[in-house]
Amino acid sequence: MQDNGTEVTAAGIARLAGVGRAAVSNWRRRHADFPRPVGGTETSPSFALADIEAWLRAQGKLAEVPPRERVWQQLAGHPAGPVTALTHAGCVLLLVHERPNLWLDASAGSDERLAAMLPAALDEVLDARFGPGPERTVATPIGPRLLPAAPLLRGAAELAAGPGARKAYEFLLGRHLDANPRQYTLTPEPLAELMAELAGPARTVLDPACGTGTLLRAVTATATRPGQELYGQDSDAALAALTALRLALSTDATVRIAAGDSLRADARTALRADAALCHPPFNERNWGHDELAYDARWEYGFPARTESELAWAQHALARVRDGGTVVVLMPPAAASRRSGRRVRADLLRRGALRAVIALPVGAAPPYNIPLHLWVLRRPERAPAQPEVLLADAGQFAGEGRGGPDWRSVRDAVLDAWGTYDRTGRLDDRPGLARCLPVIELLDDDVDLAPARHLPPPTATGGTGRLSDVRERLDETLRLTAELTPAAPGTGRAAPRRPLTTVGELARAGALTLRTGTNGGHARVPVLTDHDVLTGTGPSGTLPESDEEPVLTEPGDVVVPVLGGGTVARVIDDATAGAALGRGLVLLRPDPAALDPWFLAGFLRGTANHRQASSYASTATRLDVRRLQLPRLPLDAQRGYGDRFRALDEFERALRLAGRLGEQLVRGMYDGLTDGTVDPGR
Repeated sequence: MQDNGTEVTAAGIARLAGVGRAAVSNWRRRHADFPRPVGGTETSPSFALADIEAWLRAQGKLAEVPPRERVWQQLAGHPAGPVTALTHAGCVLLLVHERPNLWLDASAGSDERLAAMLPAALDEVLDARFGPGPERTVATPIGPRLLPAAPLLRGAAELAAGPGARKAYEFLLGRHLDANPRQYTLTPEPLAELMAELAGPARTVLDPACGTGTLLRAVTATATRPGQELYGQDSDAALAALTALRLALSTDATVRIAAGDSLRADARTALRADAALCHPPFNERNWGHDELAYDARWEYGFPARTESELAWAQHALARVRDGGTVVVLMPPAAASRRSGRRVRADLLRRGALRAVIALPVGAAPPYNIPLHLWVLRRPERAPAQPEVLLADAGQFAGEGRGGPDWRSVRDAVLDAWGTYDRTGRLDDRPGLARCLPVIELLDDDVDLAPARHLPPPTATGGTGRLSDVRERLDETLRLTAELTPAAPGTGRAAPRRPLTTVGELARAGALTLRTGTNGGHARVPVLTDHDVLTGTGPSGTLPESDEEPVLTEPGDVVVPVLGGGTVARVIDDATAGAALGRGLVLLRPDPAALDPWFLAGFLRGTANHRQASSYASTATRLDVRRLQLPRLPLDAQRGYGDRFRALDEFERALRLAGRLGEQLVRGMYDGLTDGTVDPGR
């Protein structure tokens, strides 16, 4: 059957052909036989995938792309929409995973036969994994709806042949989430793992706002138990189905995911789980305040209209057994807003709230504020002398957009929580954690913000740290003075030199060009455009997929293509091996023809960037192929390269001096205000 219903955008055509989007625009203008749009808009048209492939093949422009790229294009351009297509593909991948012989039998004939046989086969596997039909979030697609998706379903099954059905689905789901960043609120995996470890081993686990299922997946990854049961609910029915399939493919646990608003239409009223994890929606006014005033879940007080997060925390507490643990991600305002002080006070008095942990900035969206973790436990009996753990991991914030130092966050938080949970006490850890009697917090504000109650770092540690920063700053300033370039000579007219372009050098084989990918193997460090601009180490991550990332090598030159900055970075041994992030182009020079520092230096010229850039209303894009550099023999290139390398060292020393200066100034202000630094010194 022809895949006539699938549409593809200009960006998709570029990926199929292995070219940039500008090339696709040129083909449309220059070739009268280029396929006509079949959908989309005037500024963003879409084309029939089958027509595009036929044209590219006839022109000899169809690149050998991995099967995953074709499957993604079929999914993204499916007539029923990507979410429906992804659900159908997930059902088939679960069938391939659970009942491979059923899939082989159903797929042996025509597409019409496949569409006719699949519903019964899918019913069998979906009932086994999600319970009887009426209870299932994942509905069995009917034959007529499956027929247009037959090429996609066959492609998804082929994609699973190598890495397996789980990785195939993770790739497709990851690409979908990455393509719609504003539609979904994601919980970073390191944070999910920390929350799961705080909750401890549990056989039955609930996430009442499960989203993409990251928290429930983390539970199975950190502590798998025989007979484990995962319960979840999400107000987005389509997302609930995708999440159910994701969990079923990634674990052998019983999976029960419901659709609906957990506060207004709770599907688990009889559940008493061992643990509950929750990343609720923040700052919602329309959470059901008016219609839920007399709900039995508000054991600790009826939350105000502005306190939706306290409603979620109490809902989770109501759905765990006595002694069950709840870990909830909260905005920092929930610890101190006056409208929530009565609920906070009752949670403290009755021993339900066990810990409030401040996370570093950048731990989860919204990334610009330090979120909190609340650890709660459904009381089995009233504590004789209730105490609560307050901890602040803010000191482990990372630089730039790389996120926190998760290993340090995890070690510090779990060590403090483990000691407190075992013994009920914790010796003060200045600047990090302390255990406080509840009575000390029950004032008019009931303010639980950890930073307001923790002892400051010890004076010895504070002044010692500042002395270290001062010594490093002195050394860096001395190095900066030594690296300061010599005064330039008298002005002279610019020499007229024969020029070439990066595009010409690429065609001649003097260098190769690669662009960043949309996915890659798990836990590969990624060099982002921000890292290149700031001169920092790899800080990003890519969605997990089987796509081969572009890995950097020593001597590569990396250039950002967005934003208009005149930057080019030469990869050294410390940065080599990182994956190339999106928005970056990698130039790999032939060492027999090009010196990398010569190449990078000339690519940074302001005039060079200006003539190679195009401008939109809100952005600047660099066409790297149009960047120019002089034609010089290798020996002459090395002379320039040595000078450019020295400039790079000077620039890095200036950056380090700036960071150290900021640390010293901030530390001095803090030391003088908290009394750890003597003003007479």
